[in-house]
Amino acid sequence: MTHSAPDPAALPDRAPGSNPNPGHGPAPRSAPGPAAAPEPGRTPLADTVLARVTEVFPTAADPERAAGAAAYMKDVAPFLGIPTPLRRRLAREVPAGLPAPAERDCAAVALGCWALPEREYHYFAADYLRRHVGRCGSGFLPVVLRLVTTVPWWDTVDTLAAHVVGPLVAADPALRADMDRWIDDERLWVARTALLHQLRHKERTDTDRLFGYCLRRADHPDFFIRKAIGWALREYARTDPDAVRHFLAGARGRLSPLSVREAAKHLGPLPPPA
Repeated sequence: MTHSAPDPAALPDRAPGSNPNPGHGPAPRSAPGPAAAPEPGRTPLADTVLARVTEVFPTAADPERAAGAAAYMKDVAPFLGIPTPLRRRLAREVPAGLPAPAERDCAAVALGCWALPEREYHYFAADYLRRHVGRCGSGFLPVVLRLVTTVPWWDTVDTLAAHVVGPLVAADPALRADMDRWIDDERLWVARTALLHQLRHKERTDTDRLFGYCLRRADHPDFFIRKAIGWALREYARTDPDAVRHFLAGARGRLSPLSVREAAKHLGPLPPPA
């Protein structure tokens, strides 16, 4: 189906009739945080990008593949059914010949794509932001929060966490205070974003926050939080394995077995819990 360019202001808080925390019970109360994302309105550049992507993507749709993709993603959203390599190639062609976006364009493209039902448009937006996050400032974080909490699932949240939120925080350390709020948010996808935002920071990782966040959510019952704790630790272990090994030696009794198992995948045998 070909869509007309959507108005970003029409973006719902979540997909109609869906739970913003799909598969994890009723929508929880959210913790205090930054102001809601301002409505960016439309921009000529964003309108062009949206018109192109909604013209090109449907030409590659595959209904049979779409049904399988939706089932794999627990029906969080409908799919067009475009194979990933083809989708990425088409996505590279969409902005060909266009100028680099300003922050306002990035917001309009992202929210406009998120207002469309098919998941491939959300992927396009996440990749577009990943490519152009360097053109966005600290004030863009509320836009990302809106994306993280709208039709949320790991397939978009993880890209936004590591490749959009992470660079924003690295560019402006004042945003660490926002991460300190996000880690305590009762919406699991917001907390997961805080856990994963330093995945690509390597030597620049704020280890006090990394280890502190893991302990603050150590008793969280959800698979996606426990997995994120282990993933964040495992990734940092590539940079400083001794620091992660030392942390696990003291915290192993507090972390879930899943978190410990994921964190220690490349560390070799660990000593018994203290």
